[in-house]
Amino acid sequence: MTHQMTFRGATVPADPGQSVAAALVAAGIPDWRTTRKGGRPRGLFCGIGVCFDCLITVDGVPDQRACLVAAIDGMSLGDDAETGADLEDAGERRNDDATRA
Repeated sequence: MTHQMTFRGATVPADPGQSVAAALVAAGIPDWRTTRKGGRPRGLFCGIGVCFDCLITVDGVPDQRACLVAAIDGMSLGDDAETGADLEDAGERRNDDATRA
């Protein structure tokens, strides 16, 4: 039985046991949020829950790691454009501060 999730108005199929991130990538969706500062696309990176690139809103709960959340039939997925860790932009700020010192 294939699960059906919703993301950006589109239906995304998922196999039982598949993570949300794997289902999105398999459906041709490589990114699902952007960084706050630069608007850079983010999606699956490490795939094991170590980084924060794959954050997504799942059924209204923000900042879920898509690589760790199991896909469930009827799940509603949303963008985390306004929330979530922004480690790349934080690194850019640190570099800017070092330049000024």
